[in-house]
Amino acid sequence: MTVNWPRFAEIIRAHERFLLTSHIRPDCDALGSELGMARILEAIGKRVTIVNGMETPPNLAFIDPERRIKVIGQDVQLEDLDDIQVLMVLDTSAWAQLGPMSDVLRTTRAKKIVLDHHVSEDDLGAEAFKNTTAEATGRLVVEAAEELGVALTPEMAMPIFAALATDTGWFRFGSVTSGTYRIAAKLMEAGASPPTIYRELYEQDTVGRVKLRGVILSRTVTELDGRLAHSYVLREDFDETGALPADTEDAINMTLAIAGVQFAVILVEQAAGGFKLSFRSRCAVQCNQIAEQFNGGGHKAAAGAFIEGSFAEAQPKVLDVVRAAMR
Repeated sequence: MTVNWPRFAEIIRAHERFLLTSHIRPDCDALGSELGMARILEAIGKRVTIVNGMETPPNLAFIDPERRIKVIGQDVQLEDLDDIQVLMVLDTSAWAQLGPMSDVLRTTRAKKIVLDHHVSEDDLGAEAFKNTTAEATGRLVVEAAEELGVALTPEMAMPIFAALATDTGWFRFGSVTSGTYRIAAKLMEAGASPPTIYRELYEQDTVGRVKLRGVILSRTVTELDGRLAHSYVLREDFDETGALPADTEDAINMTLAIAGVQFAVILVEQAAGGFKLSFRSRCAVQCNQIAEQFNGGGHKAAAGAFIEGSFAEAQPKVLDVVRAAMR
């Protein structure tokens, strides 16, 4: 599946004022793609604002040293965005993933476009530029730069490399191809420093984050002859460990690392109630199909969703769906 880059470039060149946004609970692919795209657009004289529906997690703040990414309702109000000409959604195609930014998308008079690599999608009323075989939206941002004739700079390369590296599990997921490494090399040549990015991502843990991961691991249960692993986080766990909600990101990969595990699930209770669901697969069961049953989405190997209710209500519902798919 290839992106219609000439059409993408046509839209970009025909407008001057852009708003970039991505999904709530933003990860490095979301943030890095926004920041890289902003720099690319500015390199050809465009005016760019980045606004998300949720704050950048503290552990990922390094990716935005200039604090360019604003939050709707806090730093920017809906009426402040009236003059935009193009609203670009990166790294998601789902209404539920936009959070408060969904109101902007529904009410804006601007041209709407999506740049994404996820399989799952809703009708956002936008022109879509998608490649579901791409390992990260960050890759698509690099391809956009090439189409627009923009040379990569260190300020572009650093966040885009973080996007590419994290969405491929630091180049260990099955989505990685020889082309992934060529993109990584191009970003390094432009000024990205993998050791620096890795250190910021994986060697800056707080004591709270380490303690929370201990809680998650201690609750891990395997079943179906060890093929399914699942765990959970409750709201009180954050207070007891001193961890932040963002500290649960990627924790599910620790359970998938258990020998024999083919599918992993983690439920994380949210401050406003309900549970964020994360799914990981290394078998024929597709995470995006499981997530879609809870109005979520993602990829075959990794996806997310949300479910209302108490833990006693939510966990059985989720696990019953997964068990049925795995039998």
